[in-house]
Amino acid sequence: MACTIIAECCQNHNGSREILKRMVHAAAESGADYAKIQALRSTELSQRERFENGITDKDGTVKAIKRPYEAERDRLAKLDLSDVDEQWFADECKRAGVKSMITAFTRFSTQRFVAAGFDAVKVASYDCKSVALLQEVAASFKTVYISTGATLDQEILTASKIFARGQASFLHCVTIYPTPLDQLHLNRMSWLKQFSNQVGFSDHTAPASTDLRASKLAITLGADVLERHFTILEPHETRDGAVSATPQQMQELKDFSLLSVDERKAELDNEWPEWQIGLGQEIRPLSPTELLNRDYYAGRVAAWVDGEQVSNI
Repeated sequence: MACTIIAECCQNHNGSREILKRMVHAAAESGADYAKIQALRSTELSQRERFENGITDKDGTVKAIKRPYEAERDRLAKLDLSDVDEQWFADECKRAGVKSMITAFTRFSTQRFVAAGFDAVKVASYDCKSVALLQEVAASFKTVYISTGATLDQEILTASKIFARGQASFLHCVTIYPTPLDQLHLNRMSWLKQFSNQVGFSDHTAPASTDLRASKLAITLGADVLERHFTILEPHETRDGAVSATPQQMQELKDFSLLSVDERKAELDNEWPEWQIGLGQEIRPLSPTELLNRDYYAGRVAAWVDGEQVSNI
């Protein structure tokens, strides 16, 4: 069975509907099964004092990254997609012949996605532990994809119990941007199979330096789902460009996924003889970088209710 491929438009549309339209059609033409956007809004960004200047110990150890609120809010404001934009995106996907997906970042948003006609919803790594958000997603969508980067084993177990068997696909992910090949730990997909009928990989490697090796290894190992950031622009033109695949690269991955197992192995051996370094461990501690990112991104945004922000937890 072919691997389901998700073209993650992320922030690569630069706030332009015209660019996003081109991305949708390019995703469809390159063989992607889903085109995805993010319901990430600047107005829901949380202001947290510890990240204004970051925290660094006297010995130079970083305890909290620096990400000032106003600068991040202003940056995100240029990328905001409205309710109308979300509806348009879902409709444009239908016109292009590709299924639509959206990442839920805050509570009380899933009914909006249902009304817009999205085919599936995604939960980002840092919300795999957000029980309240997961419960809302489970009640609203039959098809759910959940990234498990920077998430503890017990948190993944808890998340899995919220969904019916077969409802949610769990994706291995390493929240290091870009991800080095020796930090992939793709054996983790085998561990995730106890929780879901379908498992996969959300790839954050840099194609310019590592080609499509990580994605091809994941597919060869049996990934049912592959998510990649997707761009039609040059890498330097967007924030996520360095970890994004082009339409040509997405087509290459689609074609690779249609090969037989033996053909995949032969091609991988030829392109990346040292592919074993990408296997890593099924169970491992999170790296310092992943822990720092977890600290910042978990709770980064929250819905507003009666003048107060409501946590996803």
